[in-house]
Amino acid sequence: MKGYNADSIRNIALLGHGGCGKTTFLEAALLKTGVLSRMGKVEDGNTVSDYDKMEIEKGYSISASIVPVEYNKVKINFVDTPGFFDFVGEVNSAMAAVDAAAILVDASSGIQVGTEKAWNSCKQFDMPKMFVLSKTDKENVDVDAVIDALKDKFGTSVVTLDDEDALMEAIAESDEELMEKYFEGEEFTPEEYNRGLMNGFKEGNIVPVLQCSSAKTEGIEDVLDAIVKFVPKASDHAPYKTVDGEEVTQDPNGKPVGFIFKTIADPFLGKISLVKVVSGKLSSGMELYNPRAEKAEKISSIFYMRGKNQEDCPSAPAGDIVAIAKLQYAKTGDTLSEKGSNIQLPGVQFPQPALFLAIEPKNKGDDEKVGSGLQKLMEEDPSFRLERNAETRQSLLGGQGEIQLNIVTSKLKDKFGVEVQTVPQKIAYRETIKGQSDVQGKHKKQTGGAGQYGDVHIRFSPSQEEFEFSEELFGGSIPKNYVPAIEKGLIESMQKGPLAGCKVVNVKAVLYDGSYHDVDSNEMAFKIAASLAFKKGIVEAKPCLLEPVMHLDIVVPDEYMGDVMGDMNKRRGKILGMEPQAGGGQKLMAEAPQAELFDYAIVLRSMTQARGSFEMRFERYEEVPANLADKIIKEYQAEQE
Repeated sequence: MKGYNADSIRNIALLGHGGCGKTTFLEAALLKTGVLSRMGKVEDGNTVSDYDKMEIEKGYSISASIVPVEYNKVKINFVDTPGFFDFVGEVNSAMAAVDAAAILVDASSGIQVGTEKAWNSCKQFDMPKMFVLSKTDKENVDVDAVIDALKDKFGTSVVTLDDEDALMEAIAESDEELMEKYFEGEEFTPEEYNRGLMNGFKEGNIVPVLQCSSAKTEGIEDVLDAIVKFVPKASDHAPYKTVDGEEVTQDPNGKPVGFIFKTIADPFLGKISLVKVVSGKLSSGMELYNPRAEKAEKISSIFYMRGKNQEDCPSAPAGDIVAIAKLQYAKTGDTLSEKGSNIQLPGVQFPQPALFLAIEPKNKGDDEKVGSGLQKLMEEDPSFRLERNAETRQSLLGGQGEIQLNIVTSKLKDKFGVEVQTVPQKIAYRETIKGQSDVQGKHKKQTGGAGQYGDVHIRFSPSQEEFEFSEELFGGSIPKNYVPAIEKGLIESMQKGPLAGCKVVNVKAVLYDGSYHDVDSNEMAFKIAASLAFKKGIVEAKPCLLEPVMHLDIVVPDEYMGDVMGDMNKRRGKILGMEPQAGGGQKLMAEAPQAELFDYAIVLRSMTQARGSFEMRFERYEEVPANLADKIIKEYQAEQE
């Protein structure tokens, strides 16, 4: 794979519903171009792009993989992406490195949810796209019906290359001058036709539909020809915007700049960084600077990857995609450039986790191994997250869905020899007071020699602040130097309330009286007295339990609105409003208690056939309904006994 420059390189992502034939299409392309003498099969676990042990075991793609194909003196860098929705982070990584996308559609199944999601990804990243109908050799396949369905669903920009009328109209729409000629009935020159075709594809006004049978290797060259023709040359990439708003042009003679769009944890080579060469050329032995890490990175070896196979690459030109092994500090989304140039491109966009599971090691003492293993796996897949809830003391694993989180825990066992188990997720409840109290806390202890004596009178009442403390002492009832110890005793007591052992909030405490002993009083005695007053005062001031309430933005197609709203009501939720979305459907704004939302990602996906999505954030704490509060308090008391 030598001798290619940016003019002879095309970078394209393969997208589509799980099982639509992306991996098999690549096998057919590699067979047609002489790389393979025999096609592999997904079910046999011997395909080029699905090489990971877990992918072979599961029978589907988990990670994006690079498969370059050399065709008619052009190098096509295919980035094969997973079809399961849990791995949308892999799609986003791929989109950061390519100039177009091919959306594969299983002709025997027609438009599927993954087809719609792939289209939406292209819209999100403003990416030119084409459809490739696969499996056209299957029985009872009506290709024309599928093409009509694509046109109905995605608009008049969807055209077949043999539909001259539709093509002419789409070409005319790409240019005002051509539009004028079209309406006046004038023919386009070949140069105008090709220019309009290219511009129409680049701007999304033309979405070609190709078709093939990968199993019979029919139509593969037609797809490759279309990719070479339509996908912009790597040299035509628009200037890249840096985080500072500066521009970096894809100049083959410019300063070296590389963007890391994906990281692979290789069992033999260690960390492998997949890099899009943005400018100049990258060479082995070069030292570049990583502005995020503020460290220099030595490039020891560069190579091309085709699945798991590697080929040395002494230097890589602008526009190409390469792999670099053992970069010390690099992470997905980092930029490598010359020190002093301060070039930093925006990182890869990863979705927020939608599902959290509480996990703990199966074997006691494995906490460190679990944390270390998950950190390494996060380098490979930054779309999942490990969080520690300080209040519930639980470790929470967050991702897009059950499949992704199951894969993460399976990899943890497979690669690092450590197992975790899921446990019920706890809620960080809080306690507060609704009334007022006036109490005495007295600590008196005599044990031969110096004793302990502290006596405080404190008024408790609700507050808007988390904790408010003041003193109104008079006449030297308590020396001022003991007041900080009293405040400290109250603050420490607030960590565990009397109802369910939860953190206490929104309390005002006023120290207004007390007494002391010349010999036996000390800071510890007053601290203990304050804690006794706190326990008594909170119980007498109408304590109640608070729960976290979350805000949700839920985007759903219109046909699922009734189900989603009904389900939200069952979760003690409230619909605050709705907004129509530009691409169709509605955005529902809602609030619901966190306790009712642990399974929401799973249920929403099921309810909307995976077409619904949501984002969630903490909003505030609210009082728990009495019947539920009683249950929570009784459970806590039973645990204490």
